[in-house]
Amino acid sequence: MPDMIQTESLRFAYPADEGQKPVYALRGVDLEIEKGSFVVILGHNGSGKSTLAKTFNAVLLPAGGKVYVEGMDTLDQDLLLAIRQRVGMVFQNPDNQIVANVVEEDVAFAPENLGVPTEEIRRRVDEALKAVGMDEFVTHAPHLLSGGQKQRIAIAGVIAMEPACVVLDEATAMLDPTGRREVLSTIHRLNREKGITVVLITHHMNEAEDADRVIVMNDGRVDLDGTPEEVFCQVNRLRHLGLTVPDTVDLLDRLRRDGWDVSLDALSVEDCAAAVAGALEKK
Repeated sequence: MPDMIQTESLRFAYPADEGQKPVYALRGVDLEIEKGSFVVILGHNGSGKSTLAKTFNAVLLPAGGKVYVEGMDTLDQDLLLAIRQRVGMVFQNPDNQIVANVVEEDVAFAPENLGVPTEEIRRRVDEALKAVGMDEFVTHAPHLLSGGQKQRIAIAGVIAMEPACVVLDEATAMLDPTGRREVLSTIHRLNREKGITVVLITHHMNEAEDADRVIVMNDGRVDLDGTPEEVFCQVNRLRHLGLTVPDTVDLLDRLRRDGWDVSLDALSVEDCAAAVAGALEKK
């Protein structure tokens, strides 16, 4: 499939204090993210993962190299509006993205600012709220909702712009387990049913289990890149990078070190249980 996002030798540095040299947060990143894929980007704090996410819709612009969105160069000022319509961002704190006192007005905010006709806005709002399972809350006050519900409203606001890609930058970090499940279920459904490309930045390893692809950032570079099974099998490397692994992989790794004949690629609870049962039969 064609690429949704492509980076070429991407570099980015935040401004340095006076007399100091800039410190590069991205140090030559080459990536292609396919349309319709579900990609998870992992990394410890300071690895560059959130900086990378913000370059995908030109919140941050390259200090070197290129970022292309469906072939559009993010450095081309004339293309910024089109790029930001194609790639929507959802951030960590939903309160920072909610701007209205009524749910439907908040979801309508971005399309209104884009000059979308009133009837079309109504359709988009209704469809976006239905897509995230919040259509019953159309007239509710956002500040009365739970964290997971607020984040789903923030996602609906992005969906109402009809993007081809949604980038979620630590969007589940402030949520409790129930809220995380709500948001993950929503974005997986949007990816599966609407074909929206999803890029999820997270530090929760278990959120990567059902991704098409996992990218691990370290020191501003891509360190690991592959399917969840391929990446999480590299337990020692992940721990060296200061990361954990999913609970299932951790259990299987402990069993292997104790001499059990189990594979590390059983990520789901069901597959892990089957792997352990199979190993028991061999004993």
